[in-house]
Amino acid sequence: MSAEYSFFESVGTSFDKAAKFTKWDPGILEQIKACNSVLRMRFPVKMDDGHIEVIEAYRVQHSHHKAPCKGGIRFSTEVNQDEVMALAALMTYKCAIVNVPFGGGKGGIKIDPRKLSAYELEKITRRYTSELVKKNFIGPGIDVPAPDYGTGEREMAWIVDTYTTLKPGEIDGYGCVTGKPISQGGVRGRKEATGLGVFYGVREVCSMPEVMNKIGLPLGLEGKTVVVQGLGNVGYHSAKFFREKGGSKVIAIAEYEGAIYNENGLNEEEVFQHRKATGSILNFPGATNIANSKEALELPCDILIPAALENVINGENADRIKAKIIGEAANGPCTPEADEVFAKKGIVCVPDMYLNAGGVTVSYFEWLKNLSHVRYGRMEKRFTENMNARILNQMEELSGKNMAEAERKAIMHGPDEVDLVHSGLEETMVQATREIIECWHKNPEIPDMRSAAYVVAINKVATSYTELGIFP
Repeated sequence: MSAEYSFFESVGTSFDKAAKFTKWDPGILEQIKACNSVLRMRFPVKMDDGHIEVIEAYRVQHSHHKAPCKGGIRFSTEVNQDEVMALAALMTYKCAIVNVPFGGGKGGIKIDPRKLSAYELEKITRRYTSELVKKNFIGPGIDVPAPDYGTGEREMAWIVDTYTTLKPGEIDGYGCVTGKPISQGGVRGRKEATGLGVFYGVREVCSMPEVMNKIGLPLGLEGKTVVVQGLGNVGYHSAKFFREKGGSKVIAIAEYEGAIYNENGLNEEEVFQHRKATGSILNFPGATNIANSKEALELPCDILIPAALENVINGENADRIKAKIIGEAANGPCTPEADEVFAKKGIVCVPDMYLNAGGVTVSYFEWLKNLSHVRYGRMEKRFTENMNARILNQMEELSGKNMAEAERKAIMHGPDEVDLVHSGLEETMVQATREIIECWHKNPEIPDMRSAAYVVAINKVATSYTELGIFP
């Protein structure tokens, strides 16, 4: 039988498992684990039919070892205090691993956004923001929300508009939230950031001989079979980059209504358009339907990407997982019991706490852009292009040959904002992966990659506390 874990307990169990491989005083470890501030609120909103709905909402600031706190806001009927606390804790460790100087935070509103009108969602979002302002739980130097499950650019635009209305004249006000539309201070590359980060992280793991030899797979992503659970923003972009950049075959895609399978590979955009037209991914041309979407997790494949909700792989089904590598694109998709099964079976589980950090990494870039009030690439793009043109002209004069126009354009190209954002994200994910793998291999007693990631995070957060003088 599978043990029943609350999500926050699950995070705490993984923390404790890794903490014994560190040298820190138990008091420091207890402080790192604890949620520092929890805001639980209820507020009334008048709905379109005239009735009053009392909305349940949360904002948790897990750690103040760095400021501001950072973390998304999710709209879901499953939102509860335990879940928000767990996600805030993961954000602390995630930011530490990828060297983003934020404390962990998270927010949630207990609603089903699919059943509400745009006007009702706007009223709820704006009221939630005003409650955060009243309690000093939002601000560019205090706590910076972002999109999460059930939210996106539209909701972030409502938040920034409400905040700047209530805080007129605050010069850095647009830095109060990230994931905004470009016109409202957003950054290019934010939408695909989490999926692209998942791709970069798994690609780096697959480039390491010491890891791939253990699980009996050849190096690289070319030709590897991939199963993706979830066709939301993260799942869609993960599938896209594995197919386009990695040369992998996405053989199955799962959603809550079921899953589809094609051994020759699926195109995520075609599946997305099919679902948009029919309301379901099922009956996609050329694919086989799988009625129970959970069965897709158990398909034979090289790489499994759970990109939906937490606890989908647990003690009950972990033994039936046939993937060699699991890339946790969602938050907490595997329980501690599942980790124990993976360790016995030799499955490498690349943990969520850094693998899906692409979103917060690019959110950090957006926050910096809002504080500096200048678009990335604006200062250097033309200078770089002019310098590259001079070098090319010199090369052509010396060689007596003219370069093809397409090659010339590619070499001359100066970086746009999206180029710099993707480059910064790639560097972040590559370095974080190498740091975790190095920690794992330096201490053979560390059982899995998740524990190694926690050790890296704990060491960084504990070092911050000691250097602040909070602990001797």
